[in-house]
Amino acid sequence: MNDKEFNLIDEPWIRVINDECRVDEISLSELFKNAHKYKDLCGEIPTQDFALFRFLLAILHTVISRFDINGEPLPLEDSEDAILRWEEFWNAGKFPSEVISAYLESYRESFYLFHPERPFYQCEHAKVGTSYSTAKLYGDLSESNNKVRMFSLISGEEKNSMTFSEAARWLMYLNAFDGCVKATSELRATLKALDKKPPSISTGWLGQLGLICVLGKNLFETLMLNLVFMYQEKDGVYPKEKPIWEFEKIPDGECVKIVCPDNLAQLYTLQSRRLYLKIENQKVIGFYGLGGNFFDKENDFIEPMTVWRAPKKDSNIKLPKKHDASRQFWRDFSALVINNDKNSKPGIIAWIELLEDIGILENLILDFKIASVQYDSNNYSVTNIFSDSFQFHSSLISEMNSMWQNMVCDCVEFSDEISKKVWTLAKNVNLASGGAEGTTSKNAADKAKSDFYSCIDSPFRKWLCAINPETDNAYDKKVKWREECVKIALELGKNIINNIDPSAVFGKNKPVDKKEKKIYSAAKAMNIFVAQIKSAEIK
Repeated sequence: MNDKEFNLIDEPWIRVINDECRVDEISLSELFKNAHKYKDLCGEIPTQDFALFRFLLAILHTVISRFDINGEPLPLEDSEDAILRWEEFWNAGKFPSEVISAYLESYRESFYLFHPERPFYQCEHAKVGTSYSTAKLYGDLSESNNKVRMFSLISGEEKNSMTFSEAARWLMYLNAFDGCVKATSELRATLKALDKKPPSISTGWLGQLGLICVLGKNLFETLMLNLVFMYQEKDGVYPKEKPIWEFEKIPDGECVKIVCPDNLAQLYTLQSRRLYLKIENQKVIGFYGLGGNFFDKENDFIEPMTVWRAPKKDSNIKLPKKHDASRQFWRDFSALVINNDKNSKPGIIAWIELLEDIGILENLILDFKIASVQYDSNNYSVTNIFSDSFQFHSSLISEMNSMWQNMVCDCVEFSDEISKKVWTLAKNVNLASGGAEGTTSKNAADKAKSDFYSCIDSPFRKWLCAINPETDNAYDKKVKWREECVKIALELGKNIINNIDPSAVFGKNKPVDKKEKKIYSAAKAMNIFVAQIKSAEIK
């Protein structure tokens, strides 16, 4: 494209929710000017918000690491500088928009969505790649050239084009979450001639993570709480922040393996894909796509928005841990707050812990949000997008409150233990009702276990959010949750019994082998269940 058009600094394209719970579309400069007046980002899907969120953080990391709140050049030198700088901005309650605007203006040419030399988050080299329609660019549709979605929120002519503001948002999403891509035939032929194997390009970087961030009372607080100024793995500040728009040369080349970035501004603006938008009549009608930059993901602890987990026992490496859509987020509380040989907690959590321990953040109820994408078995197509959140007191993060952390972990483990007993009850009752050993009884048991977690989900979140280590007694809190958990399990057990055929009370004989039979009785199963959970409650 030969013309400059749609500069992200001035044009409205970022969707936010205001104090009146209305969705507004605003420019980049307006966002930083009024971030304290907006509740949160409000894109089409939660994962799109994460991609945009990291872009905004990249700007803040760059500006705040170089300038003080008055706009005077003052690079961070050490950890003490980082903490004092962060506290200064936090206490202001809003961003110094003039300072941020001055920085953005110095790179204005790099923020045009359409530009003859530097189109934002794009490169012309992508034209040698695969051509797609906008149906692939819509992240909540994600329709490839050879796979049409039967049921979608967008259909007909609407999926064949999009506005520039929509394109800017989905461009970021696709770069971050696109499924696996194959090298072009030209690259494969070149590498084959050199007796080299074509690289396997996995999903976009964010698609490989179990994303987590901390939400504040408004967008200013949310951005600040996730502004990690210290690389605690190396006990110091990051090297000079360098987002993608500060690179002299736009990244090009197909499927390029790089060293993991050493600063968050570069990591947050990683070009996982080579993309180039196609426009016609002031609408985006499609794009070209190629594999972009990638790196080995083992032990890249600079990434702060994910839990790191060892893939096997006694492993020396840890990989990003993805979220499980079928599992409530609070069930992974231990991985979130405790470091051990199996897990490393997210850098975001370590940063909040530091701020809590030194007294900058005190007596806050923190809201933790997660989002993740699920792909098909080959990681080519998106099959599910999901998010979750839960709240707890900021002091629970502190290692000084390890007793409280262990108490919460104990209650999560207790819930898991009770869920197994619910599973066994449902299986035995199903067998007593005439169900077959194997798939039928297992499906009934799995459903009962899922129902149990659904029943305790809201009560556990309320119980956890109400904990205040400064005033509460840990033993009393543990007893209260165990009582609540057992009460819910007993009620569910009664419902299981009430919904069976009366003949199941006395049960049925099931062959164990050719010589032996076993009687499965609903009454017996319920008696065992009640005795077991009552026994577990008082341990």
